[in-house]
Amino acid sequence: MAEPLRVGLAGLGTVGSAVASMLARSRAALAERAGRPIELVAYVSKDPPKDRTLDLSKLHKFNDPVALARAPGIDVFVELMGGEGDPAKSSVEAALSIGRSVVTANKALLARHGSALVRLAESKNAALNFEAAVAGGIPIVKTLREGLGGSRVSRIYGILNGTCNYILTRMYQERLSFAACLKEAQKLGYAEADPTFDIGGFDTAHKLAILTSLAFGTEIDAEAVHVEGIESISLADLEAAEELGYRVKLLGVAQRTSAGIEQRVHPTMVRQGTVVAGVDGVTNAIAIDADTMELTLMGPGAGGAATSASVVADITDLAAGRRVRAFGRPVDGLSKPQRAPIQRHEGGYYIRLAAVDRPGTAATIARRMADETISLESIVQRGRGPVPHGGDDPRSADKPATVALITYATSEDAMRRALAAIERDGVLAEKPQVIRIEKS
Repeated sequence: MAEPLRVGLAGLGTVGSAVASMLARSRAALAERAGRPIELVAYVSKDPPKDRTLDLSKLHKFNDPVALARAPGIDVFVELMGGEGDPAKSSVEAALSIGRSVVTANKALLARHGSALVRLAESKNAALNFEAAVAGGIPIVKTLREGLGGSRVSRIYGILNGTCNYILTRMYQERLSFAACLKEAQKLGYAEADPTFDIGGFDTAHKLAILTSLAFGTEIDAEAVHVEGIESISLADLEAAEELGYRVKLLGVAQRTSAGIEQRVHPTMVRQGTVVAGVDGVTNAIAIDADTMELTLMGPGAGGAATSASVVADITDLAAGRRVRAFGRPVDGLSKPQRAPIQRHEGGYYIRLAAVDRPGTAATIARRMADETISLESIVQRGRGPVPHGGDDPRSADKPATVALITYATSEDAMRRALAAIERDGVLAEKPQVIRIEKS
């Protein structure tokens, strides 16, 4: 049998420990698939491994990830430390600069520096594999890069963050508040102590930026992604969505428009009965619309087992000599992305208004919508709730009624202008809630 592929591993957290365990546990099967053994020979980790049962006694321990990346005794550098800056960035650059192939699960690093890192890899004839960086155990990178042939993608969208999907699922199923579900997610380990990166939509945005490049052949442009999180979603929104025939999901969406490539992350209404609407818990789902097919992939988007399987698959490809370009084409062949501003977005909208109970309020709302040529598909009015203002507010005697509107397709600009006018008219007791509707 051929000489073994020697692996240096940086990071022994949840994913890194699972990778080390899988390489040891599946040694024979991996050797058969790759045509040569795969051996973990060195590692670096600032903390003890998450899996305390790992036997690291025969491995060479490094204290510096950059030193490990340059070490002559390894063939592949696996970066699982995370973060868009150092030491992840400097160690990956160190490996690629000497022609050493890299496997990473680091979405933040790729979203910020992916094009430059791939350019470096290509100049040194090294590979940069990153299947695990997006949607954990779902082979979406290979699908986009290698599985679509000459198909032309028009849209890619999906649930890319298990934490947010878990919270929205629990809110919907158990009729719990956002705060209660977030606390539960943190207790179960689905959300960090500081959950901003997940619930603010930034994790999804990083993944979407990578998918957009693969789907549309553009350079990664994380700054072009419009980002909204789920912090403002209330149980009232989920109940209104159900009554109107929808579910609320945090989606990442990239689509080709006449104005360019539109990239957006935000809470979204999806029609009940569709595949994406039925994806609950921590599961991820990604849908691809192309001229030759419509394809949806579902599976675990995070966790040690699922993510480590993707990392090991990338390592196995290298061991077997299977090499493809990181983005499916030369990096210099990627086009400069033409950004489509969110103001140009067109689609349906869900709007929740806390309307004060005064003569003419309904007529005012309807008039402002008509002024912007916005047609309403449905209206649901719920009972009056507590007034959010104190006694000094002249509106404190008004008891607002919740009015939920579903619009036909309109532009973001028109919808925002109409709502701004309604607010100026003084018929609302609080800021409007707006959720876009996605066809699926």
